[in-house]
Formats: sequence, structure tokens, C-alpha cells
Amino acid sequence: MSNNDRKPATRLVEAGRKREWTSVPGSKGRVVSPPVWRASTHLYEDCADLAGGRPNEDGHFYYGRRGGPTQWALAEALTELEPGADGTELFPSGVAAIACTLMALLRPGDELLVTDNVYEPTRNIALSMLKQFGITARPFDPLEPDSLAGLIGEKTRAVMLESPGSLTLEVCDVPALAAIARRHGILSIIDNTWATPLGFPALEHGCDVSVMSLTKHVGGHSDVMMGSATAAKPVINRIRRQAQFMGQVVSPDDAALALRGLRTMQVRLNQSTGTAIEVAEWLSDHPAVSAVLCPMLPGAPGYDLWRRDFSGGCGLFSFVLAEGADVAARARLVDALELFGIGFSWGGFESLAIPFDPAPVHTLRAWPPGIDEGSGLGVRLSIGLEDAGDLIGDLAQGLDAMGS
Repeated sequence: MSNNDRKPATRLVEAGRKREWTSVPGSKGRVVSPPVWRASTHLYEDCADLAGGRPNEDGHFYYGRRGGPTQWALAEALTELEPGADGTELFPSGVAAIACTLMALLRPGDELLVTDNVYEPTRNIALSMLKQFGITARPFDPLEPDSLAGLIGEKTRAVMLESPGSLTLEVCDVPALAAIARRHGILSIIDNTWATPLGFPALEHGCDVSVMSLTKHVGGHSDVMMGSATAAKPVINRIRRQAQFMGQVVSPDDAALALRGLRTMQVRLNQSTGTAIEVAEWLSDHPAVSAVLCPMLPGAPGYDLWRRDFSGGCGLFSFVLAEGADVAARARLVDALELFGIGFSWGGFESLAIPFDPAPVHTLRAWPPGIDEGSGLGVRLSIGLEDAGDLIGDLAQGLDAMGS
């Protein structure tokens, strides 16, 4: 059976465990996981070996910045999870992966179209940092795919997608948007951190590059920061070259942590997704909540597209407080929570909650169409691996605390 015939759960276990990375040449037996290869210097056999050069590909020792067996194993495993991909480049954070990917694929004078509800650091990179290099960016409404073609101009070279969108969790028609981009000869890049390739194989749906923050679901334990960009050739070669120009490298110790987290990602996602749906259903019936922004919840914005295109989800969703709540009341809610930490990240084993207001970071529309905006005050939850009943009880007493 080839790797392509294996189901994702099997690939999660088997990928990145080549015998040459888990055994000693000439000796019988091997270990389960690739060891941590710590090395800045890679040695050559002789001057002829040094002069001959080595291929600029994973699996060939050259110098520590190009990684070693531990990093190569992780990159190979991520590539195998994304059907249609030829390679993966690793970065020290998800933001680094996004920034380097955009810099690799854009040149001075180019234009980038970026979905309006994208992750705030991505928005800052697109609308601020890229300006320094003569690259312009314009936000567009991802919920109107037909309008994208009209925005593409002679200088447009790429479109940056994220589905579901950050904070407000809109699901856009990624296959339609990617198809429009391809018809116009431009690249489509997607931040696929929310669903991962297990829930949304992005390249199979027409995207050219799938970027992830491995800090989230892949790491899974809130103890490592890392990012990745996965693509087919020749796009991944361009990203790899840019990453090497910029000296982007991850440590083998962090790569080993990410590999460890990767093996259990499916079961963690299944658990957190199921709990998130249960919590979202409870919140949707609470009088202090005007709307639940959870695309996995029947009737919620984006549910039909999520059900059509996605085979999985995760524990990240948001809700909007009902009219009458104010900032102080929302703070009392969040501060009263005992099982939810207050923190920006997500995808770990622990649940988190943060207050948010989308208007300052959205240009075209603050909230998904058709929802009851209520107070206009949002709370984002990252559901971890705790018991659903305990989390619901904690939210109940937190919502009660709003009125005190």
C-alpha cells in the first residue's frame, strides 16, 4: 500500500519515520520516533565531496540552516498530509511562515489581494510591511467570490485566504476563489491552521500554498512555536530559496516536539471538535448570547460550506453577547472563568477565552451577514480537552457574573 492510499490517521502515525532516520546503518532494529539531531555543522568526507556540492533538498547534509534528520522528518510528515504537495518548509512561527511565503512569491510593483477577515498579523504584514518593498495589498470580501475577478488587475500576483476567518469565523468558498485565481494566472495562499489538512486538504481544493501555525494543533501542548508552508513544485522551491536567504530555521528540539504532537493530532481534534459543538449548542440557547459564530453548528453562518468542503473542525469559535452588555460586563465574564485561561493562542490541550472587537481589524464588514450583532462585543473560545459539562458549568457561572 502506497502512502497516498493510506487514510490520514494512518499517515499521521507513519509519516516522517524513514528507516534511515530511525536506525543505525548496518545495525538491526530501530527506534519509533526520529531522534533529536542537534548540529550546526555538517561534515564532508573529503575536499572532492565539499567541491562537488550536495542537492539543496531535505535528506542531504549541508549545513545546520538547512536542517537535519529531525527537521526533515517533520517536513516530510507534513507534506504527506497534504495531497498534491511536493515539499514543506519549516519556520520558527506561523507569522514567519506567512511573511516569508508572501515575500517569496511577490516582487516590487506586485499586488496582493487579502481576505478582509484574515488573522491580524497577516493583515499587518500585507497592508504595512510589504509596503516597504513596493508591494501593495487590498482587502476583499471573501463572502462575495464573484467580485474577486473584478478586483484582479495587471499587477495582481496572489490572493491570501483564510477559512474560517479569524475571530468572526466566516467560511468562504475556497474552491471557487482558488479557481478564479488560477484562471487569472495568480497564486492562492491559504492559512489552513484552523482545520489542518486533516479537515481541509487545501491543495486538493485548488490552493497553491497551505500555511499553518504549527504552534496550534500540531504542537498541541502550548510549549512550542513553529510554522510551515506546504506546496507543489515549483512554488515550494521559491519559498525554500527565500527562507534560506533569510536564515529561517527551526531547532531540532522544537521539531521533535512538533512531531510528537503530530502523532496525536487527529484524536485531539476529534475530542475538541465534539466538545466545541456541545458548548456552542449550549451557548446558542443562552439569553445572554445573541449569536454563536461556529461553522460546525447547524444554522450558524458558514455551516453549509463547512459541511460541503470540510471533513473536520477544531475547538476554536466565537460568540457575541446580547444587547445590553458592555465592556465591563464582558470583562467580568472572562475574569470569572476558572477553566479558561486568558491567552491569544489556541489549539492546545487547555481551554482559552479572549474578548475581541472585530471592527478595528476589518475594513469591509465587521460581522458575518445575517447574524444578530447584539452588543457588538465578542468572546473567542478555544476549547481544549476538558470535560464538556465542566466547561459549560464554568461558562454558566461566568455569564451569571456579568450581571453582578
